[in-house]
Amino acid sequence: MRAVEALEQFARAQGVPEKIIFGLMLALEECGSNIVNHGLRRDALRKFQVTIELTHDTFVIELRDRGPAFDPTKAAEREQPKEEDAPGGWGIQLVRRNIDEMQYTRVDGENILRLAKRVGGPDHSPSVS
Repeated sequence: MRAVEALEQFARAQGVPEKIIFGLMLALEECGSNIVNHGLRRDALRKFQVTIELTHDTFVIELRDRGPAFDPTKAAEREQPKEEDAPGGWGIQLVRRNIDEMQYTRVDGENILRLAKRVGGPDHSPSVS
C-alpha cells in the first residue's frame, strides 16, 4: 500500500524511532486493509484517503472512506486466542496495541478514523497526504 510506504519514509525523515514506525505501519496497513476488504468491498474503482501528520509530539493518521458506517472503537476487546478460534479478526486489537488514541466519526456519509501515537521529540508540525 502506497500510504504505508509514505508513512515509513515520512516518519524516518522526522526521526521517529523504528519500533514506533513499525507499529504505525502495522496499524495503517490493518485499517487500510479493513477499509478495502469490508468498506469498499474490494472495488478497485473506489478509493479512500489517508493523511499523515506529525504535530509536536504526536503522530496522527487519518483515514477517510465512503463505505458503510463502521466504528472500530466500538469493537469488543478480544481475549487470548483459543485453539478452536477461527483465524482472523485480530486486526483491531493490533491497531489498539500500537497507537495511543483511536477516534471515529461519520460526517456526510464519510467514515473518518483518526489514529494518534505520541512519539516525543522536537516541536515541529509537518504533514503529508
